[in-house]
Amino acid sequence: MTGMPSSLDSPRVDALRSVLLDAHRDLVRYGLVVWTGGNVSCRVPGRELMLIKPSGVRYEDLRPEHFVVCDFFGHVLDGELRPSSDTLTHGFIYRSLEWVGGIVHTHSPYATAWAAVGEPIPCVLTAAADEFGGPIPVGPLVPIGDESIGAGVVETLRTSRSPAVLMKNHGVFCVGRDPTAAVKAAVMCEDVARTTYLARTLGTAGELPEALVARLHERYQNEYGQRRSPS
Repeated sequence: MTGMPSSLDSPRVDALRSVLLDAHRDLVRYGLVVWTGGNVSCRVPGRELMLIKPSGVRYEDLRPEHFVVCDFFGHVLDGELRPSSDTLTHGFIYRSLEWVGGIVHTHSPYATAWAAVGEPIPCVLTAAADEFGGPIPVGPLVPIGDESIGAGVVETLRTSRSPAVLMKNHGVFCVGRDPTAAVKAAVMCEDVARTTYLARTLGTAGELPEALVARLHERYQNEYGQRRSPS
């Protein structure tokens, strides 16, 4: 399709395209993707629409206009390129979790190694407690290309505080209130996966007590960082 519908032709959508381009550059910057694998999407606020990476386009070739506008069932509303093969996965997550504004999918090596063996990443670090509120869970092995992965992600998230899910034998899906938050979760997931793996090579890594994990997570989510001044 060649022209964005007038109802979408807005500075807000243009801004989202720029945000998505930066988010994809971050995936490369932090070593979370190779070649054309992986993707980031974002919800169009107030609309049942999303922008998502085009399929098979190398990261260095991405331009803001390349991102494809779809509804949550994968129908393309605007874009010259085919959307990601994970489009139905992203759409299912957005339909199911209204608070989610950004989704990231990677095959980052350490986190995906845990997914390959079907083992949650245990919460042995305070940084893991801060960001994920416990172990990073494993979702089921399901087919690629339809809504099955999205359903697996959503079901797994329902019983966890984690914004990241390791889909068995596949890779990592992370969610956030916006694309930046989802990318942060993906970066931290890989960091925790790597450090926990290294700890296991040295010996037994004991998991943190649940009461401590809950306290650390609550503090980090509500007190860490700078507070915005009232406008």
